[in-house]
Amino acid sequence: MTTQEDSRQLQACLPGLRRYARALAGAAHADDLVQDTVERAWRKFDQWQRGGEMRPWLFSIMHNLHVDQLRRPGLALQELDDDALLPAPERAPGQAIAIGEMDAALARLPLGQREVILLVALEQMPYEQVASTLGIPVGTVMSRLSRGRERLRGLLDGRPAGSQGAPTLKVVK
Repeated sequence: MTTQEDSRQLQACLPGLRRYARALAGAAHADDLVQDTVERAWRKFDQWQRGGEMRPWLFSIMHNLHVDQLRRPGLALQELDDDALLPAPERAPGQAIAIGEMDAALARLPLGQREVILLVALEQMPYEQVASTLGIPVGTVMSRLSRGRERLRGLLDGRPAGSQGAPTLKVVK
C-alpha cells in the first residue's frame, strides 16, 4: 500500500530518472523506459525497504529493465527525433557542438562504463548507491568510472578508440 509520501518521493525522482533514461536509451526510448520503471515500481512497491532511499531502488529497476530490453530482440523501428520539432534553445555558438561531441563520445563507451559515469556525474550518486543500483561491488564502480573517464577524455581529444591509454607491450628476450 502506497502513501502520499511514497508518491511524493517517487515524483521527486522523476527528473533524475528522465535524465538517466535519456542518456542511457536515447531520446526516442527514454519516456517509455521511465514509464516502464514507474509501472514496475508501483507493482512491486511492497519490495521497497521503507526508511531507505527510494532513488537507488528506482534506478536499479530502470537499470534492470534497460538490460532486459537490450537482451530482447525487437522490431526494426525508425527513430524520430522529437527535438527537431521544437525550436532549439539559445546557446553559445560552440556549445551545441560540444554537447553533440559529448553525447557521441558517451554513446561509444561500453554500457557498464557509461552507466557508472552517468550515475556519478549526472545524477551525483555516491559510489555505494551506484554499486547498489547496478548490483556490482564499489571497487568495480571506481574501476569503471576511472576507465570510462579516461576513454571519454581520449574520445573527446580525438584519439582512436584502441589507443585509450592502453599500455604498449614489449617483447623481452
